[in-house]
Amino acid sequence: MNPEELQQRPYRAGFGCFVGRPNAGKSTLTNAIVGQKIAITSSKPQTTRHVIRAVLHRPDSQLVLVDTPGLHRPRTLLGERLNDLVRQTWSEVDVIGLCVPADEPIGRGDRFISGELAELKATVLAVVTKTDLVDRKRLAEQLVAVSELADFAEVVPVSAVSGHQIDTLVDVMTRYLPESPQLYPDDMLTEDPEQVLVAELIREAALEGVRDELPHSIAVVVEEMIPEERVIKIYADVYVERPSQKAIVIGHRASRLRDVGVRARRQIEELLGTRVYLDLHVRVAKDWQRDPKQLRKLGF
Repeated sequence: MNPEELQQRPYRAGFGCFVGRPNAGKSTLTNAIVGQKIAITSSKPQTTRHVIRAVLHRPDSQLVLVDTPGLHRPRTLLGERLNDLVRQTWSEVDVIGLCVPADEPIGRGDRFISGELAELKATVLAVVTKTDLVDRKRLAEQLVAVSELADFAEVVPVSAVSGHQIDTLVDVMTRYLPESPQLYPDDMLTEDPEQVLVAELIREAALEGVRDELPHSIAVVVEEMIPEERVIKIYADVYVERPSQKAIVIGHRASRLRDVGVRARRQIEELLGTRVYLDLHVRVAKDWQRDPKQLRKLGF
């Protein structure tokens, strides 16, 4: 676009988010759009807990992406709080992309969420994710099925892994933002304090390879980040609910905890752009997901 065209177009700025059932590819899509690892991704559903805002700067617009946990049927107090957080976020954004994977049939979860979205004032788009996993015929069938799910403003197929149509999706989302002055300074990528991002990266590393019963039982609190001359020292606690889970996370002769440390440190160094010394301890906070006091302490 030439400079004259840019001057004629009104500047748009606002908030967008991706929603969908757990594991529909929301966080991976946010990361692909921003080009930096901001929301954590994991093959375990329900890994995003904090609302993480990523800011996407363009010459004529600013799209602020809000990353929410997946909406699900709550079984614990934590689950209920996460759902409240999701609904509150939805009511405050301008454009919402409902993510539906290309490689899975539309299910009850998709219908439930699209029903919830129908009540909102935001523009709702359908985003068919993971298009790299299906052939053209299957994709065409899925696009038709998705467009029949609700009255979407537009349906956009994308692949976060191959990058296919990512820019197109951003164009479409930006089109539905209100005319507005810039909301954030040019150099801002995320609104979350570094400590939260670091805790999320540690949690992601701790989730890798642990058995299916553990994803919800792990919380991470970064107690201290101390910048020194050439290194940042980070002291963090990994919380689980029972001693048996502590043993799983630590592993035989602390082998798993060592792996977690190595993986997390690599990611944190990439995020902070400096060498990191990481000190991890695993602690038991009995049934923390059901205890309001513990939830507050752990940042929920």
